[in-house]
This record gives sequence, C-alpha cells and structure tokens, in this order.
Amino acid sequence: MISSEGSKRQCALELEALPSRIQQVRRIVAAQLRYWRLDPLTDPTLLGITELLGNVHRHARPDKRCSVELSFASGWLTVAVSDNDPRLPRVREFEPLATCGRGLAMVVSMSDSWGTETLNDGGKVVWFTLRAEATVSPRAMIEQVSAAVVRKVAPRTLPVLPETPEAWPPVLDRLVPAAAEPVLV
Repeated sequence: MISSEGSKRQCALELEALPSRIQQVRRIVAAQLRYWRLDPLTDPTLLGITELLGNVHRHARPDKRCSVELSFASGWLTVAVSDNDPRLPRVREFEPLATCGRGLAMVVSMSDSWGTETLNDGGKVVWFTLRAEATVSPRAMIEQVSAAVVRKVAPRTLPVLPETPEAWPPVLDRLVPAAAEPVLV
C-alpha cells in the first residue's frame, strides 16, 4: 500500500520474515525512498530494516508474519516493523568482536530516535526515525557503531525529539489508515 496525503507519504508491506523476503523488502524500500527523493536515507534505512526483520526471523513466535511501515512527514522518516510476538527487544551489552546480538544497538546508533510499543492484539512494534536533513554517511555510521562497540556501552535508549511537538516525527500514530490494504509480498 502506498499513499500520499499532502506532505505525508506512507508505504506498508506485509510479509513472512524469511531471508528471501527480506531481500525483496530491501529492494522495494530502496525504490520507494528513491521515488520520495530520500536517497541519502537509503543506507541507514535498509540497515535498520534488515536488522529488525532479521530479529523477527530469529526470535518472533508464534510465526514470522510481520509488517514494515514507512512514513515520511515534516522532514522525518519513520520506519516501523510489527510482528505477533509480544516480547519487547532490548539492547544487549556485547563484546567488541561479537558476531551476533548487536543489531538493535546498530539501529539505536544510526537512528535519531527509536522505541518499542506493545500492541493491543498481543504483538509489538519496533520503530526508528531518521531526519532527512541530518543524514549520516555510511562511513560515519560505521564509525558511530564501532565507537559504541569499543565503549561496550549501549547507545542512547530514549528517543531524542525536537523541543516543539510540531517538529516531532509521526512515530506512534498508526502509520497506515484503517481502510488501506497492505501489499502482500
């Protein structure tokens, strides 16, 4: 489902979080960001989506069904991944050379804000935001994550929001109108 209400743009996909589907979602999201002329946000967005969908693939119970929702308004891109598992993820402490367990820490490091929310239907949503004007180069993103790994300290865990509510990203309002039909991948 793709919609555009004035200056607010939305896109939603439903899928089963399998490796082949994750690659499809990455291609769809990259194309959508190009269409919205948000090319500088492509790398961090794809990194975040890959990590969150990887978490659904590895950890979600009872099934791997999930949705990915993108919303762009007022200079903020909000990415939300929801699934049917009520367990909320947490940023874990990890060793500098660890090969797993760093995904959520990377999402936290590269995003402007992030969070989790339990849904009324028993599932959850994990979201992150990126400000369009304050994009980070892939090299700077890697340096930020590397610095967090070396410090062995989880990056900020509270959202950093602008001072005025008008500039806040559209994070927890439902990203897709109730009448919208999602695209099945």
